[in-house]
Amino acid sequence: MFDVADGDPAFDVLINNGMASDTEFIIDIAIKEHGEVLFQGVSSLIDVAGGFGAAAHAISKAFPHVRCSVLDLAHVVDKAPGDTDVKYIAGDMFESIPPANVIFLKECVKILKNCKKAIPPREKGGKVVIIDIVVGVGGMVINGTERDENQWKKIFFQAGFSDYKITPVLGFRSIIELYP
Repeated sequence: MFDVADGDPAFDVLINNGMASDTEFIIDIAIKEHGEVLFQGVSSLIDVAGGFGAAAHAISKAFPHVRCSVLDLAHVVDKAPGDTDVKYIAGDMFESIPPANVIFLKECVKILKNCKKAIPPREKGGKVVIIDIVVGVGGMVINGTERDENQWKKIFFQAGFSDYKITPVLGFRSIIELYP
């Protein structure tokens, strides 16, 4: 899908707008219902593959004390809005993640090991926040890539995290907090 978007500017805009709409919808709910707990004591946040920063903007607006940054590919960062308090960083999430108190992920698990390296210990506020689908036992989803809690747990521990917390937000969507 992203390969097609790279070659078709109109499709690229459509994909980015769709992803931003989905992010804005879920992040508003997450902030209203769980924001005080999620961002208590947090001073910096990196939104990994955050596109134009829909989540980072919402978090920054709700919690002005949190320095929000977006890490994405150079061609995405080049098109990012310039009149904002969100910092944009061009980079490859598979190579490295800049350091921050909180690493914010949406539907991504391949980079958890790099995220763990980028955050401070739990006692210093380090955690990774993921918003993704956690299906119940026997849950069925069309594309089959969504995971139940046991599958997530296995991934978290393989990536070297010592603890996690899953908070249901909307339907199957949950806020997942990972602790080093």
